[in-house]
This record gives sequence, structure tokens and C-alpha cells, in this order.
Amino acid sequence: MSEAHGTRSGVTRCVVAPGLMLVLVCSMSAAAVDYRHGVAFVGELKYPPDFEHFDYVNPQAPKGGRLRLPIQGTWDSFNNFVGRGRTPTGVDFGGSANLIYDRWLERSADEPTSQYLRLAEGVAVAEDYSWVQFKLRDGARWHDGTPLTVDDVIFSFDTYKEHGSAAIKTLLNGIEQIEKVGPRQVRYIVTDDDMKNAAMMLIVGQLPVLPKHYWETRDVSRTTVEPPLGSGPYRIGRFVVGRYVEYERVEDYWGRDLPVNRGRYNFDVVKIDAFRDEAVMREGHKADVIDVRNETVSKAWASQYDFPAVRKGLFKRELVKLNRPEGLWWPVFWNLRVERFQDVRVREALFLLYDFDYINRVLMFGFYDRGVSYFQQSEFAQRGLPSADELALLEPWRGQIPERVFTDVFDPPVTSGYGPARDQIKRALELLGEAGWMIDGGVLRNSETGEPFSIEFIVVSPMAVRSILPFMASLHRAGIETSARAPEISNWLYRMRARQFDGGVQRFTPSAMPGFQLLRMFGSASADMEFGQNWPGVKNPALDFLIEQMIGAQTENQLVAAARAFDRIMLWNFYHVPGLVRPGYRLTYWDRFGQPETEPLTRPAYLDTWWWDPERAARVDAGMTELDEPDEG
Repeated sequence: MSEAHGTRSGVTRCVVAPGLMLVLVCSMSAAAVDYRHGVAFVGELKYPPDFEHFDYVNPQAPKGGRLRLPIQGTWDSFNNFVGRGRTPTGVDFGGSANLIYDRWLERSADEPTSQYLRLAEGVAVAEDYSWVQFKLRDGARWHDGTPLTVDDVIFSFDTYKEHGSAAIKTLLNGIEQIEKVGPRQVRYIVTDDDMKNAAMMLIVGQLPVLPKHYWETRDVSRTTVEPPLGSGPYRIGRFVVGRYVEYERVEDYWGRDLPVNRGRYNFDVVKIDAFRDEAVMREGHKADVIDVRNETVSKAWASQYDFPAVRKGLFKRELVKLNRPEGLWWPVFWNLRVERFQDVRVREALFLLYDFDYINRVLMFGFYDRGVSYFQQSEFAQRGLPSADELALLEPWRGQIPERVFTDVFDPPVTSGYGPARDQIKRALELLGEAGWMIDGGVLRNSETGEPFSIEFIVVSPMAVRSILPFMASLHRAGIETSARAPEISNWLYRMRARQFDGGVQRFTPSAMPGFQLLRMFGSASADMEFGQNWPGVKNPALDFLIEQMIGAQTENQLVAAARAFDRIMLWNFYHVPGLVRPGYRLTYWDRFGQPETEPLTRPAYLDTWWWDPERAARVDAGMTELDEPDEG
């Protein structure tokens, strides 16, 4: 046990539980709390109370220039908290890509779960996690000069609870009320015992604060293309709905010199351009229409970056390692609301018909690792047989979960990668036969109804269609009729949210504390929630129990045991075809920017830590001019 040091209001002594760096406030009045400079769950806080800036920034980075980034698909709203419409990058609900709103705490990109003061001047958490309290910084203000107040905080919370998307309402389900406990102090109260945990405190710290005086004269529940009033480092400038939006740096941003912001948000203008087609986006990047991009197609990564600007060193291509769980790269998943996908034997058969070795060799240029965990490249990933801690969580569910969870290591079969994997096809047909599906004249049919087995894939892009073509061919060999479509991004999102598909693809990147994320994506309560994020429709009480264990974990060991047990049940139920895992972030960019030297971070940080370098930019421009000049020979 160690003492919690902080700015004290009152004389109560408080302690921190082993393995946690959350403030534990003993029974006391609202005024007598110990405020801290940050909170964390995994490990101790890296930065002391008097830190001046994050290590992964250049505190002397100059301000100026512009950064041009792409998004795929159109956008039609600046309202980032309702469950309708699509917003452009820059008005994301949370995280570093939210440029216009401030939040209580700022995540550190070089620690797994640490958060430090931003809007808050101090943070305190109850010993039993029944409340979290913040003290608002004096001087925080909106872009119109109006002070940011506790009333704005309360209005924001009430708005999210009443009008927020299904995902936001799920996040805040355990917090029933918010109280103003001082002129600049507010307390969030957790009434659900199952939600009294460290993760809830970290989630509350990331809630953006909305301006009450602005939204009171507007319908907060509707999408809008009127630029909203913000308090953050940028405001919305020029835009054409669905095509592009520019964010202009706020010169007198109130929080510019906070330790969590120093050296960040350096570009005068950040422009987001929308592209419907990924190939056009890539060519636009090569043509110097955009500056930085994540290459998502392995074929392009391997074969389309040997052009003159690359050879001249003007354009860079780097595989960046990230210090976070990698998860699964757009795995195929099934709509469990469709009867034929409700049988685990059918889902396992479909999994066996996916030939990773062939797909990775032929289509992906050998780029990807094999998916064997929802938490790949992290401590949360299943390995070997269940540990004693995992078994303690799994044993009560014996008979309700696959027996192989207890007896077998999930290790997908390896094929030659050349031609059909006959043994896997044979076993897949056996499983389909056990489930009541038989080959009749080359068509797989239900043995009772004669209904043919068919799958309609609705996927995110034409490149995603290409990536599953070998899988579709394998399904055809088993007598399954398939089709695949890649509608415009907004329509794709609607089809996923409305559950109008048989099979789809879903990027899964787990967070450093995955409990609430899993609640949204795989919890039973979210399966039938309108426009919720549980697209497959997973309803499994054992998984619900393990998600609760993750959310309520008091130590890192408890979190790891629950996550690994969850991982095993998900895998052996074959809700997804695990498929591909990305070994790194494929970063491509024009070399016009300064970058701080860093160890691997938990996220790509070009948006908020790079800066415009005039000398590099001039070199690129001069080099491009030389490339455009005709060859005198």
C-alpha cells in the first residue's frame, strides 16, 4: 500500500491499492478530497505532477503549415454523439482525433492506460469507485470567449445519456447522476455495483464537454452541418459537405500551454479530403493531393511504392510498430440472427474453408501474421491451456461453452498454400452434414427443407471484396452460393447497423482496457440495440460474465485472466474467421514534416505531434519540380 499524494482539500489520509494508480478517497465530504494529476490502471504513472510535456513531442515544435489527410467515404454531419450520420476525422467523439472539443483528461500515447489533466485541474476517485470527481481549470473557455463551466459539464452528461448513440449510452450505463459539488467541482456517481471499477473512471475522463449556451438554441438530437462551437485547439473552417473539411488552429487556444498539449497541434490547417475509392485515394496521395496515409492494401504496399519520388527520398514508406494489442485485421464475421449461422458446427465448417496460407501467399504477398487471438500481440491473448486463474472463471460455465476451451489450444491448421486444402474441406463437409446440410447436385442444401446455403457478403470496400474472393471460391467448392458487395461507406455502415447482411468484415483493435469496448461490440445487451455496435449479434452469458470481470478487475492479473478466458470462448465459438493480423502500421507520407524521435507509441501520432518543416517542404517541392522537367536527352 502506498500513500496517494495530491492537492489536498481536507485532512483525510488515503491509500492506493497495489497495482493501481487511481486515487482512493476515503469516506469524506465532497469538499475534502485528494486531487491527483493523473490516473492509470496498468502500472504506475510515468510522468510526475510537475511534468512539462510528454516525452513523445517536441516542446519547441514550430506552429504553421498544413496537413492534408484522407478519409474513405463521404460524411454528412458534425454531430459526433448521436447514432446517425457520419462525421469526418477531426470531430471524432473521443481521443486525439477530436480536434474541436476538450475533455477532462488526456491519454498518454507512451503508456497503456495513463491519463493526465487537461480540462481538469485535479481528479479524485472514491475508494470503492462509487464516484469520480473533477475540479475544472480556471480559464477554460469556448471559442466565442464564453467561460467553460460546470453547467456545461452537466449539460453534456445529460445530453449523452438522453441523446447519445447506443455505444455512448452503453458506456455510461452505470453512471446514474452527476452533481455540482462546488463552483468548479463536479462528481459523477456510479450507482450500479457492477460498474464500480477503474475502467469507468478512465472512460469518464475522456468525455468531451459541450457548450450548453450553444446547443440550447439547437436540436441536439439531430445531425447537423452547421459548424459547432468548440473549446479545443482547432475550429471548423472551410468545408464542402461530403467532400472536404478544414480545421483552423485557434491561435489563442486557452489550453495551448498545458503540459498535455505542449508541442502538439502544430499545423495551422488540417484538411480532411473524402475519397470514395481506395485506389483513387492512393493515386491522389502519389499526386500530392494528400500528405499522410495508412496503406491498407498489402498488394499496394508491396508493389506500388517504387516510383520516382520514393527513389529520390521525397516520399516515405515505413512499417511502424505500435505498442498496443493489434487484434484482427478485418476478419469475416457472421450475422448470428440468421438461422443457418446459429449452429457452431456450421461456423466451424466455414472457418475450415478459409485457407489463410493460400490467401496470405497469393493475395497478401506474405505480409500478414495468422490470427490466433482477438488480442493478438498482447498479454491478453490466449496461450497454451487455461491457467488456474482462467479455470476459476471458466469452470462454472462448463457444459455451456465449447469443451475445447478446456482441453485444446486454438491453433488453426496449416496448409501448403498451393491449391485446395482437401483435409479441411473434407472435415468442413462432415460438420455441415452433422448440422443438416448435404451436397445435392453440387449445391449444399438443408436436408429437411431443401433450402440452398447462400451467403451475401456486405463489405467495406472493393479491396475487401478482393481479399475474400479465394474464400468465396472455397465456399463454392463446398456447394455454397455467395455474393459480395461493397456499397458506399455510409450505406455500408447503415447495412451493418441495421443487420442487413449474412457475412461482413469488421476491424477489431482492442483497447488497453478492453472491457467496455467488448460490452459494446459483443455484449448480449447490445445485440439487439438499435444502431448498436454488436454487428454479429453475439449473445453469450459466459462472455457477458467475463466482460463484467474485465470491467470490474482490480488488478492487472485479474484483467489478463478474464481477457484470456474471453478470448478462448470467442475463438472456439467461431463467431469470426480470425484470418489476418497486421504486423505493423503501414505509414506512407511526403517528407515535408518534422517528427519527434520516440519509442513505439500506442497510436500513430502524426496528426498531433508532427510539425511543418519549411526546409524539408522546400526540398520536396524542388525535387518534384526536377521530376516534372523533361529529359533534355
